[in-house]
Amino acid sequence: MTDRPNLDALFRDAVTAIDAGDIATLEKLLQQHPELVRERLTAPGERLRSQIGKALDGFFKDPYLLWFVTEDAVRTGQLSTNVGAVTRIIIRAAKRAAVPDLQHQLDSTFHFAVCSPIGRDNGRQLELLDVLIDEGASMEGGPVQAFICHNEAAARHLVSRGARLTLPAALCLGMWDAVAALAPQATAEDRQVALGLAAFNGKAEALSRLLPLGVDLDAFTSGFYSHATPLHHAVWSGSLDAVKVLVEAGAKLTTRDTAEDATPLGWAEYATSLPAAGREGKQFGEIAVYLREHGGR
Repeated sequence: MTDRPNLDALFRDAVTAIDAGDIATLEKLLQQHPELVRERLTAPGERLRSQIGKALDGFFKDPYLLWFVTEDAVRTGQLSTNVGAVTRIIIRAAKRAAVPDLQHQLDSTFHFAVCSPIGRDNGRQLELLDVLIDEGASMEGGPVQAFICHNEAAARHLVSRGARLTLPAALCLGMWDAVAALAPQATAEDRQVALGLAAFNGKAEALSRLLPLGVDLDAFTSGFYSHATPLHHAVWSGSLDAVKVLVEAGAKLTTRDTAEDATPLGWAEYATSLPAAGREGKQFGEIAVYLREHGGR
């Protein structure tokens, strides 16, 4: 096993090559130091900590080199222009080194790529996802995870690549024929996940189509962000139409979330104080007025 200070230095050089899309340098490093694809960086140095220290103590703890292609722990704010080629080189090196946990590396990197906010506008994120899928990453749960990360384009792309379609994803994608086919077999858990996901993404029509299938409007969200109810999440989506669907169906307006001890109206009022960039395209003010008019407090 490589000593920790040296591994950090090797990671630093390899990540610099990843950021620059410097294939020649990256390939040379991986050939000379296969430990870069075998080992996780358990003792990152000051440079990386200064960039993403909080992530290193949380979701990005003990990173694999492959994770750095995703920019889910944002450092540069962009994916390299040749991110597909860079990713293939790292995976090829891992196969060459017969890395025993390669499947875990692929699956976890896929998860980060789905969630990353970087590369959505220029298509590089989809290119990265395609490489990971082609190399064997599991797409299971990918469309739903994409919607949890407000990444509809990725969800749609994964379904086009053959990801298993579930009721929550079908509803949020507006695939009504698929919804009709999936609904009879959907479990209560599927329906509750769908309720939270549609609310979280402000999908008013999806909510309208889901409610007749039978859901618990006031149960805390199942499967993700379970500190709040669907109405809280609909408020945070900024969609007045989504809020109206739930309120008119009888959702309670006075339930408090378990993180901030706030009602849906409290969320709306807080949201109106966000910087303009955080409110762009959102109807927080209208939502707050509507909830007050309907007994919110």
